[in-house]
Amino acid sequence: MSAESEDRLLLDDFGDRVQRPDGGVRRDAEERRARTGLARGALGRLDELGEWLAAAQNRVPVAPVERPRLVVFAGDHGVAELGVSGRPAGGTAALVRAALEGASAAAVLARRAGVPLRVVDMAVDCAAEELPAEVTRHRVRRSSGRVDVEDALTAAEAEQAFRAGVAVADEEADAGTDVVVLGDLSVGGTTAAGILIAALCGTDASVVTGRGGTAIDDLTWMRKCAAVRDGLRRARPVLGDQLQLLATAGGADLTAMTGFLLQSAVRRTPVVLDGVVSAAAALVAQRVAFRAPDWWLAGQRSGEPGQAKALDRMGLEPLVDHGVTVGGGAGALLALPLVQAAAALAAELPEAGPAPEAAPTGAEVVDAT
Repeated sequence: MSAESEDRLLLDDFGDRVQRPDGGVRRDAEERRARTGLARGALGRLDELGEWLAAAQNRVPVAPVERPRLVVFAGDHGVAELGVSGRPAGGTAALVRAALEGASAAAVLARRAGVPLRVVDMAVDCAAEELPAEVTRHRVRRSSGRVDVEDALTAAEAEQAFRAGVAVADEEADAGTDVVVLGDLSVGGTTAAGILIAALCGTDASVVTGRGGTAIDDLTWMRKCAAVRDGLRRARPVLGDQLQLLATAGGADLTAMTGFLLQSAVRRTPVVLDGVVSAAAALVAQRVAFRAPDWWLAGQRSGEPGQAKALDRMGLEPLVDHGVTVGGGAGALLALPLVQAAAALAAELPEAGPAPEAAPTGAEVVDAT
C-alpha cells in the first residue's frame, strides 16, 4: 500500500476516531450547577462553558484549567509576492523572532497570563539555522507555493505537514496540556485561508476577503480579492479531497493546523481558536470529522469576514468581540480567562445545603400576644 493511500485512510479514519464530549457528564454538570442555587443563565455563557469543560474532561466537578499552552504554527505563503499584505513577502521570520523574544502582542499577553508559548515553523522563508532547532524541527519547506497559479504543496509535503500537526497534538496531550490556544504567524496566510473558506462555503472571493492584520488599503484589498478568486478556481475541482485541497490552496501551516485540530479532538484536548487562519483550518477539519468542532471554542470575533463565515458554518459563537487581527493567538488569549473562570466557578461554587426541616405537625404554638 502506498503512502498516499495510507494517508487517505488516516483522514477517513478521523470520522470514527473523533467522538463528541460525553453528553451524560454534561447533564451531570448541569444538575450540579442547579444545586448551587443559581438560576440557569445567571452566569451567562460561563454556565455553558463550565458544562462544556466538564464533558470534555469527562468529570464532575470540572478540574481547574491550570496547564494551558499557546501553540502557534508559522509559515510564509508565496501569494504574498502579489502585494496582498501590509507586510513584505517572506516576512514571517521577523514575526517568529519577535514572538520568541517576547516582543509580540501575543507573547506579552501569554507572559502576563502565565501561558507557555510554543512556535512551530512549518514553512518560514528563512534558513533553518536562523531559528532555534526546537522551532524548525517540523519544517516542511521554505514558503508555500503561490496558490493563485500553482499548488501550495506537493502531495508528499501535504502529508508531511498534516502528520506534523498530529505529532504536535500528541506531544501537547502527553505533556498534560489541558487547553490549547491556537494561533498562527504568517504573511499571506489570510489569503490562503480566504480561498479555503470560500471554497468550502460555496461563496465568492469578495465575501470572505478582509483587511488582514495590517489594515491594508483599497488597492491591496483588490489585489487580495483577485488572488482569492484565482485560487478559488484552482480549489473548487478538489473539494472532495481535503488533503488535496490543503495542498492546492492552503499551505504547510494550514495543513499542520488541520492535523493538529483533528488529533486534539481525538485526544480530548480542548482548543481555543484565534482568527481567520485557525478558523479556515478548523473548517477543513470539520469536513474530515463532523464531530470535531465540539472540542473547539471560538476565542474571539476578529472582524474578518472569512472568519465570521467559517464560524457560522461550524456553529461556533465567539467568546469575546474585540476585533483583534494582530495574529499569533493574541485574540484567543483574551478569551482564556473566561474559560478559566468558568472552570473555577463550576468546580468551586458550593452546592446548596438541604432545605430546612418543617415544623412537626401538632407542635405547640405559643401565642406571644
